[in-house]
Amino acid sequence: MLSRLKLDPFLVALAAAVILALAWPAPGVSGGPLHADKAASWGVAVIFFLYGVSLSARRLLESATRWKLHLVVQLATFALFPAVVALVMPLLGRVLPEALCIGFFFLAALPSTVSSSVAMTSLARGNVPVAIFNASISSIIGVFVTPLLMAWYLHAAGDGLDLQGVILKLVLMVILPLAVGQLLRPLLLRLVERHRSLVRAADRTVILAIVYNSFCDSVAAGVWKGQSPLLLVEIVACVLLLFAAVYVIVQLACRLLGFAEADTTAVVFCASKKSLATGLPMAHVMFGAAPELSLIITPIMIYHFLQLVIVGVIAGRSAARADMLAALAAEETEPSLLAEEEAEPQLSRTAAGTHLSA
Repeated sequence: MLSRLKLDPFLVALAAAVILALAWPAPGVSGGPLHADKAASWGVAVIFFLYGVSLSARRLLESATRWKLHLVVQLATFALFPAVVALVMPLLGRVLPEALCIGFFFLAALPSTVSSSVAMTSLARGNVPVAIFNASISSIIGVFVTPLLMAWYLHAAGDGLDLQGVILKLVLMVILPLAVGQLLRPLLLRLVERHRSLVRAADRTVILAIVYNSFCDSVAAGVWKGQSPLLLVEIVACVLLLFAAVYVIVQLACRLLGFAEADTTAVVFCASKKSLATGLPMAHVMFGAAPELSLIITPIMIYHFLQLVIVGVIAGRSAARADMLAALAAEETEPSLLAEEEAEPQLSRTAAGTHLSA
C-alpha cells in the first residue's frame, strides 16, 4: 500500500504544485498571467456538475433504512470532529498561527470523502452500500453545515464570516451544478463513464489549480516568511492525534451499539475521513483570495495524505483477516477426506448387515 501511495501521481502533483508556488509564485497569483484563480472558481462548478452526473440516487436508497449507522457517521463527521478540535483549541492556539487554527477547525467541519471511503471499505470487506450512502450524503450536508460551523467558530474567535453570502455562493457553485448534473444524468452518464479518466483528470486539475493559486498568493504576501521548519512537524502531529482520537471513539461507539463487523468497518472508515476534493473548493469559496488561505488548507492536505496511508494499511489487514476467517469457515463446513474414508467402511458394514438380515 505504501509503495502505491508513494507513486500516486496526484500526491506527487500536489507536492509539485506547492514547490512551484514557493519557488516561483508570480504566474499563479490572483490576477496573474495564468489566471489560476479564475480557473479554480469555474472549476468548482465543473467538479460538482460531474459529481451530479455520476451520483446514483438508486444506490443511495439501497441502504437508506440503516439509520443508526448513518446517524453515527454523520454525528462523528459534523459533531465529534469539531468538538475534539474545539476542546484542544486553547492548546493549539499557543503553538500554531491563527490561520492554522482556523484550518484545523475547517478540517473538522468538512464532510467525509466519497471515493476513498468506498474503496477502502470494499477492500476491507465492509458494508459498501452503507459507505456509498454516508459518503455521498455527507458531501451534500456539508454544503450547509460546514459554513454554519465555520461561522460559529470564527464568531467565537472574534472574526466574522458572511454566512449568507457564503451559502449563496455555495448554492450557486455547488448545489446548482450538482442538481443540473442530476437532471442531465440520463443523457450524459454513458459519456462520463466512457471518459472516466478524463473526468478524473479534470477533477484533480481543479484541485491543483486551487492549491497552486493559494500558495502563490500566500508566498507573494509573505505569509510563510518567518515560519519555523518545525511547523510542519507540529501540523503532522496534530493531524495524527486528531485522526486517532476520532477513529478510537467511533470504533468504541460501534461496539457499544452492537454493530456487525462489516457495518463497523464502513462506519469507522467513513466517519474518520475528510474530503480534500470538497474541502479545497469550499475553502476557495469561503475564504476567497485571502493570503492566509494556503495555511488554512494545509491541515486538510496533510490529513488527506495520512488518512490514505493509515486507512489503507488498516483496510489491507482487515481484508487479510476476513479472507482467513472465510477460509476457516469453508474448511469447517466442507467434509474432510478422512471423514469420508471413515464413513465408507461404516456404510459398507451397514449395507452388508442389511443384506444378511434380509
